[in-house]
Amino acid sequence: MGKESAERIQTSLLSKAEKKALVWLAQRQPGWMTSDTLTYIGVLGTVIYAIGGWLSNTDIKYLWLSSFGLVLHWYGDSLDGTLARFRNTQRPVYGFFIDHTLDAVTTCLIFLGAGLSPMFRMDVALAALAGYLSLSIYTYVCTIVKEEFCLTYGKLGPTEFRLLLILLNILYMYTSWSEWHVDWRGIEWGIFDILGTLITIILFCIFLVQFMKDRAAFAKQDPLKPYSKQK
Repeated sequence: MGKESAERIQTSLLSKAEKKALVWLAQRQPGWMTSDTLTYIGVLGTVIYAIGGWLSNTDIKYLWLSSFGLVLHWYGDSLDGTLARFRNTQRPVYGFFIDHTLDAVTTCLIFLGAGLSPMFRMDVALAALAGYLSLSIYTYVCTIVKEEFCLTYGKLGPTEFRLLLILLNILYMYTSWSEWHVDWRGIEWGIFDILGTLITIILFCIFLVQFMKDRAAFAKQDPLKPYSKQK
């Protein structure tokens, strides 16, 4: 239980097109490219994203560097498992351990990078991080108790989330949205801070709805046993 052998649930908007692209890429990887190498390339991508976010305080065009980091992260993080399956070199225990342990690191780097940029307040970025990690932890718990590894919720998954961040980078660089601010109780909120807050609310709502749904199912599967006092 809780290994890569769990059923993978993938229902995102781009899942079919993404799967074809990943298989195409896996077929063309050089012999020296391994799943581990791809995993670390994905980590490197999030480091680049965070650096780009920090540097964008001096020039917002560095957000293109952040966007490149997200593309690199997609390449490494999405292709590592596909390459292992294509070459029949899966390592269910090791792969699950390495991939999803490093996911915690890359997730933190992405949200910290967003908070380091001028686009989001750090407290907004950290609140969104809490929502994303809560959903990630829930996914790993369900991988154990349900033998299902849910890569997406509804029609949204990590790939759509990366594309959303890239879109926000472009909007920040090439629209006047970055100049719009609202003062609420002495605290200045930018349009992107409000968007980040909405994303946070959506993440926690998905978490709560899925929790209530699975809680009801598990209650039927594992019903409360009547109490009998021992003599």
